[in-house]
Amino acid sequence: MNLAIDFGNTRVKAALFNGHQLVEAKAYNSIKDLISDVAFYTKADRCIIGSVVNTPNEITDTLSNLMKLNFFMAETPIPLKNSYKSALTLGSDRLAAAVGAYSVYPTKNVLVIDSGTALKFNFTNANGEYLGGAISPGLQMRFKALQHFTDKLPLISLNENYDKLIGESTEESILSGVINGILNETDGVINEYKKLYPDLTIVISGGDTDFFAKRLKNRIFAHPHLVLTGLNEILIYNS
Repeated sequence: MNLAIDFGNTRVKAALFNGHQLVEAKAYNSIKDLISDVAFYTKADRCIIGSVVNTPNEITDTLSNLMKLNFFMAETPIPLKNSYKSALTLGSDRLAAAVGAYSVYPTKNVLVIDSGTALKFNFTNANGEYLGGAISPGLQMRFKALQHFTDKLPLISLNENYDKLIGESTEESILSGVINGILNETDGVINEYKKLYPDLTIVISGGDTDFFAKRLKNRIFAHPHLVLTGLNEILIYNS
């Protein structure tokens, strides 16, 4: 059994795979929560770790005595041609998501939208070449930025049911601005890609997958565990 772990800016995600098949996926609020879930990770005999933060020593100390550990680094071989110009600064989550999408949609032009702390666009062409994409503030980051960089605007939580264009209060105005702004931005980016690649396949992943899947105007495929899938594919590729 393979264990894939993704350390993000907000949460820790982990999944068990039987070969290429996803068996179970979990999300944790802290490294301690993951370490305490002994029954979950002890099912695996090898593990791959991807991280956009410094990998905590606690997890390596815990797992190194239980299974073979692999770390996804910039120099790790992958089943894609990486044409990103600053490969050493490319986030492991972005590249893993691209690998995951390529494993599901080989020979396709695929745009992956990873909706987490940041909103990330990652494009792989039909020849299996990762070209790059874009990084933008995610949903929660936009709410927090409005509160942090102003004197009087409050911190507003996402209201999943809000669907107005015209906000009739300060709270509604923030909801309208953030929700309509991020949706129109995302659909706009997709439309620009479709001008270049009319046969484009669009995949959404990450913690806010459901939010985008229900609201985007473009046809998309939802794969919330795409980064973990990509990490598992990289682990298999290097075995």
